[in-house]
Amino acid sequence: MPSCPRQADTFGTRPLAQPAPTANAWRLGFAGSPDFAATVLQALATSTHEVAIAFTQPDRRAGRGRKLTPCPARRQAEALGIEVRTPSSLDAELDTLAELDCLVVAAYGLLLSPTVLAAPKHGCINVHASLLPRWRGAAPVERAIMAGETVTGVSIMQMDAGLDTGPVYTRRSLDINDAGGEEVTAALAELGAEALLDTIAALPKLTPEPQCDAEATLAPKLTPADAIIDWRRDAGCIARQVQALTGRMPAFATQSDARGRIRMRVLSARTHASTGGAAPGTLVQQGDSWRITCGRGELELTTVQLNRGKGRPLSVADAARGYPSIFTPDATFDVVNDADQQSL
Repeated sequence: MPSCPRQADTFGTRPLAQPAPTANAWRLGFAGSPDFAATVLQALATSTHEVAIAFTQPDRRAGRGRKLTPCPARRQAEALGIEVRTPSSLDAELDTLAELDCLVVAAYGLLLSPTVLAAPKHGCINVHASLLPRWRGAAPVERAIMAGETVTGVSIMQMDAGLDTGPVYTRRSLDINDAGGEEVTAALAELGAEALLDTIAALPKLTPEPQCDAEATLAPKLTPADAIIDWRRDAGCIARQVQALTGRMPAFATQSDARGRIRMRVLSARTHASTGGAAPGTLVQQGDSWRITCGRGELELTTVQLNRGKGRPLSVADAARGYPSIFTPDATFDVVNDADQQSL
């Protein structure tokens, strides 16, 4: 496989197709939806640039009451007094886009057609939560953590018709350490907002570099199956799954009792070497700690959330005291296969 030079924390050199505006302030549009996008929008709105319009995903039903709920970026835009539109496709907004210097995109959730990409005077710039070309796709933070990456970052990219394949203006790196997916995403949003503003300020002189496709990895959208813990896997893999999915869709395991299926979300955990030959999914008590046997090693539970009682996050010590029928030595959690996943 051909190799490519690493391009982290650098600026590009390839000429732009069009010259950038000479004025300091740009008339911008914004397209984004989750908290990551809201942070970027806040930074743009408090800069010297004008955010003329914000496009977000439509309201979705959420919570126990299944009420229609606006996405974080819409709430942020409305709080800032920015006009919000929620079209099913930006192809219906070409006249508006043509009045912009640039459209800034951050985790919007919809693909943009070549016509949309070409509509603003200087195209569309994307804030992507990875060090491109690694982790192209919808879930770059979670996929990076699950893969065992120790460093991630953000890339500011001139968008093209591909999936996160456009030339990159700049990259900024971030150490993951033990941070969960939600925490890493929040830090990357701040880092990305800063990098975006620096990029726009430098655009009269700055040009992007093409990505190296030979080094590309993909970050497909998360599905409910990604949250199901398979105890046959290595404890380290499961720990990274738990770490990656905190906040967004916590990893969980199931167990059955007389009241039905117990669902236990694992919110934090740590790994240990195996202490015996129990089958995967077996609950083991070691002093005050509770561990579950994995395909290799054991996972010590530290914070969990059960679909019992008030359903609040609990330390494993509190959970064991409150639900002794669940936390019983040698009790087993389900080992699921692909067919079982459809019913969870």
